[in-house]
Amino acid sequence: MQYRYLGRSGLKVSELCLGTMMFGGATDEATSQRIIASAADHGVNFIDTADMYNKGESERTVGRAIAHQRDRWVLASKVGNPMGELPNQSGISRKWIREATHGSLKRLGTDFIDILYMHKADFGAPLEEMVLAFADLIREGKIGYFAVSNFKAWRLAETVRLAREAGICGPVASQPLYNLVNREAEVEILPAAAHYGVGTVCYSPLARGILTGKYREGAAPEADSRIARADPRMLEAEWRPESLAVAAKLVAYAEQTGRKPAHLAQTWVMRNAHITSTLVGPRTFEQWDDALAAMACPWTQEDERFCDALVSPGKSSTLGPVDPHHPIEGRIARL
Repeated sequence: MQYRYLGRSGLKVSELCLGTMMFGGATDEATSQRIIASAADHGVNFIDTADMYNKGESERTVGRAIAHQRDRWVLASKVGNPMGELPNQSGISRKWIREATHGSLKRLGTDFIDILYMHKADFGAPLEEMVLAFADLIREGKIGYFAVSNFKAWRLAETVRLAREAGICGPVASQPLYNLVNREAEVEILPAAAHYGVGTVCYSPLARGILTGKYREGAAPEADSRIARADPRMLEAEWRPESLAVAAKLVAYAEQTGRKPAHLAQTWVMRNAHITSTLVGPRTFEQWDDALAAMACPWTQEDERFCDALVSPGKSSTLGPVDPHHPIEGRIARL
């Protein structure tokens, strides 16, 4: 396992980050603990959760699993998504960030969170308030660093500026969506993070399973798959005919070269020098084991050229509907 400094901080994280979105839900307690123990055995020191994952059960599960060796883990969680129906139970207000952080600390069973992400932007609220709330929590010792997830490049840059004004270090990490069927982060987000000294921890390297090759256009999905369960995020973002076509070509290339499509897809992400750590979110132990196995996948210039031919740099596989979590903000109609 390789370890890299996260941005310009002194914090070292493993090149693989264990995502726990499924823990406390589709992944039961015993399997979650087994995956976490295996991650530790293989040198992973970076674990990622969020308050909203399975209504807080992911944090509870993670907290119990790492309690006996809390200090070996770089623990990341997130705030910002709704945790209730009241108007101030989501977003980036100082009130909610403080309350949500206290809730996460209680569920995790710890007195500090190493990295706390803003899970997504609140388009109508001031970024300054978010930064000041994180500054308070850092000075109180409740979080070590703050970070941002799903932020556009200009919003990341403004957050860096506001942090300097607040007298704290800027965000230690940016967490964008990045995979072979959605390379849009290459245009602005990854270069901006590199310029400002912000680490990049990307998520969904397998496009929520599309790039494993298990989904075939026109074929019924496996009964226990995400698409069979009508996973809303997959239907909003990844379930596109064009992406299935890319996956089919990746499967053929993998068979031709004696590798697995999932290994090629994960390795493609990890071989980008802009990426500090790659987040994988297994549902089963077998999926976790496969993510570890992908780290031994060889990579050549020919592989790089093949992937560039599948989806051009900076582009996505489709011109389909915009993911609602990543809206286009540059058009306001005058009516």
